[in-house]
Amino acid sequence: MFDHKRLGRELGLFGSDPLVGAGLPYWLPDGAVVRHELEEYIRGEERRAGYRHVYSPVLGKRELYEISGHWSHYSEDMFPPMRLGEEEVVLRPSLCPHHAVIYRSQSHSYRELPLRMAELGPMYRSELSGVLGGLTRVRAIQLNDGHIFCTLDQVADEARGALRLIRQAYQALGIEAARYRLSLPGPGGKYVAAPELWERSVKLLVEVLESEGIDYRAEEGEAAFYGPKIDVQIVDSLGREATLSTVQVDFHQPERFDLHYVGADGAKHRPVMVHRAIIGSVERAVAHLIEQHGGAFPAWLAPVQVALLPVGEDELAQAEVLRDRCLAAGLRVEVAGPERGSLGARIREARLVPYQAVLGAREAADGSVALRLRDGRRLDPLPQGEALDRIAARVAARGAALWIDRPGSSA
Repeated sequence: MFDHKRLGRELGLFGSDPLVGAGLPYWLPDGAVVRHELEEYIRGEERRAGYRHVYSPVLGKRELYEISGHWSHYSEDMFPPMRLGEEEVVLRPSLCPHHAVIYRSQSHSYRELPLRMAELGPMYRSELSGVLGGLTRVRAIQLNDGHIFCTLDQVADEARGALRLIRQAYQALGIEAARYRLSLPGPGGKYVAAPELWERSVKLLVEVLESEGIDYRAEEGEAAFYGPKIDVQIVDSLGREATLSTVQVDFHQPERFDLHYVGADGAKHRPVMVHRAIIGSVERAVAHLIEQHGGAFPAWLAPVQVALLPVGEDELAQAEVLRDRCLAAGLRVEVAGPERGSLGARIREARLVPYQAVLGAREAADGSVALRLRDGRRLDPLPQGEALDRIAARVAARGAALWIDRPGSSA
């Protein structure tokens, strides 16, 4: 594994500056591409899974977090309140209170449930400077958060669905989970005092893990203050373990915010809130992807997907025409012309680009292209249109394979 802090800066993905502040990295253009593609991917998968997306403010009144329980159980990890006239507002440490308020802004029938709400939204945590590092521990976090409001009978199925979505995303991203953890409360007063609700939540999560055939380890002291959770653990380049994705069952906040739905009997009933983060924070997800892939991202995530390499000045005009065709096909492309050195040097420079397209005199004359794949394979010359169609298809598939041979192909 690679160290994302070093490699991310070497590849021009992100940076930091003391003037901006510790734990507040900025994204450079190539890093912004990776982040954007990751965000668009997860939004699409959530839409297909029945989620509706919302936006909510990064600020909330202190009272909001007093109701949710964050202020009494979590305030040491929050930034101090800001005085606005007679009110105090806080940078949010979590999105769930806002989503609870959005849910209660309208009346709901049992026929609408489960109601799946998702947001890729910023939140802020007052991390101590000693634990900050690269993208893994930051103070401004872009969280892939979601909340499912459902009946008690629907909780297990919804938690299972969230776990399956996590595993599906890991497969597309090339992420391997180190282990699954059932996070339980430990000794101390940081947890909501509701033994019956904790027992019910733990039972539901155990049922989900066992029905999915997932090996897990139960650990005390790792639960959220309002309920137990399933944590999907990853390991970084230094062998340190961290949580990337979570599924949580919450009976606490629906009660605190007086959430309800109208049941088949015409009476009001309390929903259950299932919290889930499919890829967790975008920052930690990208850090792990950098380390796991060494900067050689899957083709659909790569900042540059096609490097055009004209052999000499005579082929430069044809390379520029092909660049425009790549752009029209939705591919991210760069022309590395002879002014950047020898062909061999340019090939080495583009070693992390999934597809390198060499244009010599023959290719320029007959409208073909000789593809070199990042894994070292060299393909026979192909018509430019066919080459671009096949690259675009591999990118759209969001798979790990760079190329799939067609029957009868010599590739």
